[in-house]
Amino acid sequence: MNGSMITAMASMNGLQQKLDMLADNIANVNTVGYKKKVGTFEDLLTTLKEQPEAFNQPGRLTPMGFNQGWGSRLTMVQPDLSQGPLQQTDQPFDVAIEGNALFQVQVDDAGHLGYTRGGSFQTSFTNNGINILTTKEGYPVSSTSGQPIEIPPEMKAVSIDASGNVIGTSPAGQIVQLGQLQLVQVDKPALLNQVSDNLFAIADGVATASVLHDVTASPESKIAVKQGYLEQSNVVLADEMTDLISVQRAYQLSARALTSSDTMMGLANNLRA
Repeated sequence: MNGSMITAMASMNGLQQKLDMLADNIANVNTVGYKKKVGTFEDLLTTLKEQPEAFNQPGRLTPMGFNQGWGSRLTMVQPDLSQGPLQQTDQPFDVAIEGNALFQVQVDDAGHLGYTRGGSFQTSFTNNGINILTTKEGYPVSSTSGQPIEIPPEMKAVSIDASGNVIGTSPAGQIVQLGQLQLVQVDKPALLNQVSDNLFAIADGVATASVLHDVTASPESKIAVKQGYLEQSNVVLADEMTDLISVQRAYQLSARALTSSDTMMGLANNLRA
């Protein structure tokens, strides 16, 4: 009875974490650039036991040994970086990525970097009065030089080509190269920390080179930047609701097993010789 209670309790803990993960995915089904979370489960300790010799009756076909499991646990949560659908907006600072890459942004003045697929950009003035390209949260978008991309206010038009080059048109009609968007490709998604709905970062103490590497948008890399588009969440609501129902049923069964074990233990404690 103690074993069944421990197994049910351990399984319920992992299933609760899965429920929270699915709820987060469903809540962000309309978040631009959101990448759904995927959980990985594994069995806990498995005990090999042998039944008493008294169970070895004539005609028995099954072996005397059996495995006793101790539930499962959620061992890893990582983002699914698969492509989400692109929605056309025709806004000049809305940018989407086709292919396996993320934008790089600067999250603070200390030089910490973040990575996102949310390309809903805008221009913002710094404390020094410089107009730069930022995310809607105000994070400066990094260029390939490592610096923010400056957008002079006098530019009458700004375009972004498929390679991520930010090009301005002056009032005199002169074409000016303003910078190129820094793109990165993730090698180990499990080492990315989701710090907000569509922003990722690398934990302190983890080498950046072991998680991701710089990449250039080109036909060879199968990566392209599309201006006037936004990538929508890659969450498929029907799939998440199906998983939610399955996990809820598994949680209910574990809760019932826990209740049954508690009832049996109460009956055993009340037995009198």
